[in-house]
Amino acid sequence: DGRLVVRATRVGKDTALSRIVQMVQEAQGSKPPIGRLADVIASWFVPAVMGVALLTFAIWLAFGPSPRLTYAMLSSISVLIIACPCALGLATPTSIMVGTGKGAELGILIRSGAALETAHKVDTVVLDKTGTVTRGHPEYTGIRVAPDGPFGEEEGEQELLRLAASAETGSEHPLADAVVRGAKKQGLSPESPGEFLSRPGHGVRATVAGSVVHVGSARWLTEEGIDAEPLLPAARDFAESGATVVFVAVDGKAAGVVALADALKEGAPEAIRVLHEMGLDVVMLTGDNPKTAKAVAAQAGIKRVFAEVLPDQKSQEVRRIQTDGRVVAMVGDGINDAPALAQADVGMAIGTGTDVAIESGDIGLMAGDLMGVAAAIRLSRATLRNIRQNLFWAFAYNV
Repeated sequence: DGRLVVRATRVGKDTALSRIVQMVQEAQGSKPPIGRLADVIASWFVPAVMGVALLTFAIWLAFGPSPRLTYAMLSSISVLIIACPCALGLATPTSIMVGTGKGAELGILIRSGAALETAHKVDTVVLDKTGTVTRGHPEYTGIRVAPDGPFGEEEGEQELLRLAASAETGSEHPLADAVVRGAKKQGLSPESPGEFLSRPGHGVRATVAGSVVHVGSARWLTEEGIDAEPLLPAARDFAESGATVVFVAVDGKAAGVVALADALKEGAPEAIRVLHEMGLDVVMLTGDNPKTAKAVAAQAGIKRVFAEVLPDQKSQEVRRIQTDGRVVAMVGDGINDAPALAQADVGMAIGTGTDVAIESGDIGLMAGDLMGVAAAIRLSRATLRNIRQNLFWAFAYNV
């Protein structure tokens, strides 16, 4: 009795399932760097075997019993059959096929054999905070107006939240969405801003009901010539509890701060503990202020934190870690993580993230949790161990 409207956004080879199948097939057909070792061994081993076969033929032909030609042929052919390095050629691709196939079963999509090999060398895991360590769905938790600011305590808080939410309606940032949702839950009705400017990693400036509203970091207010000092005590109080603090200014004056909290992903502390047990250093990157970053890191069990890192600086931080001789795996989910994912030795993209991040990653973690990081590295270690065993026994048998 009703009507069902179905909208197809992808067809055929463009569907998510087809892309996954294609990625697995490409990975299984690719050759990792260790595969070249088998090629090098074979390039020396094959001529050596041919030489031994010819030498065998000559010795049997010269000194063997009658019929000498028959014995010489049989002996030389036997050498070729026994010493043929067929197993050397199969040692690497079979392990890669099994490894990528097992990864697909576990929700780990490996884009190339090189990525599968490099992952076993990783000694440092760099985690983006929002959407990777945390759920990426922050919620409004509170607001404070500036002392001696343009707004009073009670009605002023509501009006300030409304103005902040109105300014943020033009932004697609998760924190902006949290401010807007928080205002609506308070029964407020944000309006569309007039003039609007967004600076990634800093904040927004918008005209709302004739007022110029700045929403973002303390640095953003300072860059815009606004004194954020009156807001710092309230910001510190919120940050010490692990909340992300958003600064708000109205008509060039510090007006208040909005607190947003993003809960840890379920299982994140356990996954980070496992990574530590595997001998890996774990580092967290975030654009949050140091107090908030350290509070979240402490909850997750992360000891090293780089805070107030702008989106375009994440890849620089990864590069700086690499200059210390570390092999880095970067784990992220957002558009601003894409350069860092590309810079890292192994980029691991959370499967629930943006398409840009997923395309930039060498390994896709489709389950969206951090246990996938440990599973991917373990899979890489097991695969490389199996390849080395295959190469050893293939060579030892032929020798």
